[in-house]
Amino acid sequence: MQNQLTKKVNNMINLDYKKEDDLWLQNSKTLRKLIGVLGMALPILLIIITFLFFDLSRPIESISHYYYTRAGSIFTVILSVIAIFLIVYSGKAPKDFYISTFAGIFALFVVFFPTGNLSETYCESLKAYSITFIEGNTSSGFRETFHLISAALFLILLAYMSFFLFTKSNKLKGYRGQKKVIRNRICRVCAGLIVLSLIIILLGFTGVINEDFYNGNQLTFWMETVAVESFGFAWLIKGETMFSDDTRYIAHNAIEQ
Repeated sequence: MQNQLTKKVNNMINLDYKKEDDLWLQNSKTLRKLIGVLGMALPILLIIITFLFFDLSRPIESISHYYYTRAGSIFTVILSVIAIFLIVYSGKAPKDFYISTFAGIFALFVVFFPTGNLSETYCESLKAYSITFIEGNTSSGFRETFHLISAALFLILLAYMSFFLFTKSNKLKGYRGQKKVIRNRICRVCAGLIVLSLIIILLGFTGVINEDFYNGNQLTFWMETVAVESFGFAWLIKGETMFSDDTRYIAHNAIEQ
């Protein structure tokens, strides 16, 4: 039974020792799955860790503000790994490579240029959870503005990939497999959710949504979470973690992107 379990895990992550001294992470589907898992895990881990170990009973203003908490290493490491995976992802065409590379660079900018200080945002009772303070880093400064622009571009590029690149195929519309059709629909829905989340955040920042309602319900955090979960799920779908094509179908048809 253990051998069967090991074989299933090895197949799932495409671990193959047929070639001597080969690199493990060279299969695009494996890379897509890892990006998807990391993306979906990020907000969940931040909430769980700060709740279980630091008694933070509810999420803070945004995912980015966790940079300043005792779970900041989780935020930094996961987002940095996602960024590196996006940069090394080649896709099936040069366009895939350039868009994912820029998305990875913007993700790194989100880490390198953190958002405004947590202690300037929250009341006295929550300052205990803030362990980092950057002098001169205010919500109106360059660092904060550059952070917001980078985060928005990062998510916009991922939405573009989900809607336009993940849904491409070298087969005519009527000749695509049913699983491919389902995957395309899911990827487009995920892209739509990312864009919708960004619009709601923009409406909150510009005051269109009532400030008390927006901040009181922590809509920045929850909209960021919807966006991150959506892009993570889209990458899992593109990696064919679910709704993968039947082996017999692949054997008798041209390989799709």
